[in-house]
Amino acid sequence: MTGTWLRRLAAAVPAVLLISSVSTAASAAPDFTTAEAGNPFVDGWYADPDVAVYGNTYWVFPTSSRPYAEQTYLDAFSSSDLITWTKHPNILTTANVSWATRAVWAPAPVQCNGKYFLYFGANDIQGNAELGGIGVAVADRPEGPYTDAIGKPLIGQYVNGAQPIDQDVFIDSDGQAYMYYGGHGHANVVKLNENMTSLGSFADGTVFKEITPANYTEGPQMLKRNGKYYLMWSEDYWGGPNYSVSYAMANSPTGPFTKLGKVLSQDSAVAVGSGHNSVLNIPGTDTWYILYHRRPLSRSGANDRQLSYDRMYFNADGTIQPVTMKVKDNFADGNTLGWTTYGGSWSAVTGRYETSSSFGGKALLDTNFSNLSYDADITPRSAVGDCGVVFRVTQPTTGTDSYRGYYAGISATGRVLLGKANNNWTQLASVGMTIKSGTTYHLRVEAVGSSIKVYVDDMSTAKISVTDTSYTTGADGVRVFNTAAGFDNIAIAHR
Repeated sequence: MTGTWLRRLAAAVPAVLLISSVSTAASAAPDFTTAEAGNPFVDGWYADPDVAVYGNTYWVFPTSSRPYAEQTYLDAFSSSDLITWTKHPNILTTANVSWATRAVWAPAPVQCNGKYFLYFGANDIQGNAELGGIGVAVADRPEGPYTDAIGKPLIGQYVNGAQPIDQDVFIDSDGQAYMYYGGHGHANVVKLNENMTSLGSFADGTVFKEITPANYTEGPQMLKRNGKYYLMWSEDYWGGPNYSVSYAMANSPTGPFTKLGKVLSQDSAVAVGSGHNSVLNIPGTDTWYILYHRRPLSRSGANDRQLSYDRMYFNADGTIQPVTMKVKDNFADGNTLGWTTYGGSWSAVTGRYETSSSFGGKALLDTNFSNLSYDADITPRSAVGDCGVVFRVTQPTTGTDSYRGYYAGISATGRVLLGKANNNWTQLASVGMTIKSGTTYHLRVEAVGSSIKVYVDDMSTAKISVTDTSYTTGADGVRVFNTAAGFDNIAIAHR
């Protein structure tokens, strides 16, 4: 666990004891493969998420992704189930920190001594003549309000070339607290004293130890699992597509840390700029998630960043498998974040994506898959028209066939159909099947190269199999024609 009470607990007791000592509510959390209700999991432009478990509640503390002069506050989000999130605005503002004026970044939460601490970077200092660096705030509740604990930066100077930003706090099994931090290509570790508001010394009398691994840029994160220490960090430029996360393992909280590989990288079909992570370990389990920010494919602004999480798996030897950014949405969170609509009326209702009848209304995800497997549950709401999924879509606008791409659907008149649109409609195939209004059907499209197969309910035998070379890549979504419909359990993956 990164910068949290849970990590402290996990490090302090054996795994067997941890299982029996954590709260039943937290340990009963679902075993997700990703944010099953869709990424981004909260609304708004945010970055640099850190995570904590306080009692039975999961907390995420991010940076507000805005121009530096507007980064004068921090928000937080809480959830009891990792599905539905509550926003807590302005938990810390520059009004409560006398020396901070802008660029309030990368909050790191920890509970200790009956208080809630929040470490943060501010002012983006570029040298030791400037005021700013890493501060520490304190509150009586996780949602704050947090106030400056010491009236000055805890670390306000460059040491070993490390810009004082992007701090992470880790408390080891012996109770010793460490802070990992650093930008501008250098990372340091320091000890925190028991009061959590001052720096201690190492056995050799030094206060700062440089631990910079290869290709390090910023955003260090520390976790401990099975007696091994994992340092994670971000590489490349935060405003570009190649931002990514790498890691090292060590037998000591101070290293040495030798890079083993990348954990998280961009996926040109899903999102880019994926980095600055934290890690969540579900209490009492070996279930782990990586929380991070990423940039939607259709956005190029440096601050166009959103919060996401995906499952993180370990190999038998303790190394970390590269994380796959999955695309799913079961609408259990009651929202439609990440979807863009073109015609019709759309809303998340009782765990489904419902739309009224329209002539060609569609909703698209910001994806760009080529070879894919696309699964969806589809419920037609009338005995006329048809409803289904679109894929490899480009140039979408509002209108009946106002897009370029493929459509596979079902009709309550008794047909499974596949066709393509280019501001007109060309049917590629149609077969008979009993379809009833109000009944839910599982539809799958497998598109690999020029081969397109459509399955309905029976996943062993394709209802339709055609060859077509018109469209090779594009966005994915859902569509109706002259019927209302409900959609659920959307899942899209590479083939």
